[in-house]
Amino acid sequence: MSRILVTGGAGRLGRTLVAGLAAAGHDLVSVDRQVSDAPELAGVEQVAADLGAPGAAADAIAQARPDALIHLAAIAVPFSAPEDVIMRANAGLAVSVMGAAAAAGVGRIVAASSPTVLGYGAPTGWTPERLPLDEDTPPLPWNAYALSKLIIEQSIGMLRRQTGDAVRYAAFRPCYVIAPEEWAGAPTQQGHTVRERLDDPALSAPALFNYVDARDVSRFADTLLAAMGDIPNGEVFFVGADDALAREPLCELLPRFHPGTARAAAELTGTAPAFSNAKARRLLGWSPQHAWRDELGERVAVSASPRQENRLD
Repeated sequence: MSRILVTGGAGRLGRTLVAGLAAAGHDLVSVDRQVSDAPELAGVEQVAADLGAPGAAADAIAQARPDALIHLAAIAVPFSAPEDVIMRANAGLAVSVMGAAAAAGVGRIVAASSPTVLGYGAPTGWTPERLPLDEDTPPLPWNAYALSKLIIEQSIGMLRRQTGDAVRYAAFRPCYVIAPEEWAGAPTQQGHTVRERLDDPALSAPALFNYVDARDVSRFADTLLAAMGDIPNGEVFFVGADDALAREPLCELLPRFHPGTARAAAELTGTAPAFSNAKARRLLGWSPQHAWRDELGERVAVSASPRQENRLD
C-alpha cells in the first residue's frame, strides 16, 4: 500500500482515479481548489488548496507526506482560456508541484500529459508519417494547451537530470476520457453524450476518435506506480482503448475529416484506434478492460483484415 497524493483529484478523471486507487488498497489524498461532495471521494482525505499560490504545493506535500504523487491539476480543455493563461497555468503548476515533490523526497512522480502534443488538427494541415500513433511519433504542438503538456513531459526530464534515479518519474497521455456516468448519458467533456459522438463522427474527429474509460486510467496508474522501479526512468505512455470511438473503420473516417491522412490511415482496418497502447502492454502488462460497444450494448460486426485481427496493439 502506498500513500498517494493526487492533484486535481476532484476533476472528471481525478474522481475515478482516486476512487480506483483507494479501492485497490492505497491511502489517498486528493488536492483540489475545493473539497468535493462527489460520491467517488467519500471517505478520501481531501485538501482544498490553490496550488498555483506561492508555497502552496510544498505545504500540501509536506502535510500529506506521500510516497507517490500523480499530477492531474490543469486547465483541461484547449482554448477554454486565453493561450497565455493556459500556458502559465499548466506549465507553471506542473513545475511547481513536481519540483516541490522531488525536493520533499517523494519517490515516485507521475504527471498527466495529452495526445494533443502530436499536433493533429493543426490549421495548416497535419499529415502523419504512419498510423497508429505511438510514443515515437514526433510531437508537433500547435496551441498553448498542447505545448504546455509537452513542457510537462520535458519538465520531468529536467527534474530527472537533477535527482537521478533517486526519484522515479513517468508521464502518461490519456486519450479522450469517458467517466463511468457518461456511458449512461451524462455529457462528456465537450458537452455531447457518447452516443451523440458516435452518431455524428464530426464530434469525435478532432480527437481522432480516441477514447479511454476513466477506470482503465485508474488501473493504469496503479500498475505504473507498482512498476516504476523496474522500468526506465522518465517513460511516457499513451493510455487508450483497444478500439476507436466510431462505428466505421478509421481508414474511411480519418481521410474524410483530416485531409492528407489516407495513406497512413489505410493501416487502421476494422476497429483499430489511431493511438497504440502497445508500450503500456509491453512494459507494464496493462491493457484496457472497457470498450464502448460493451458499455453501450452495441455489438456490431466490423470487418477486419486477417492482419488486423491478429494484432496485439
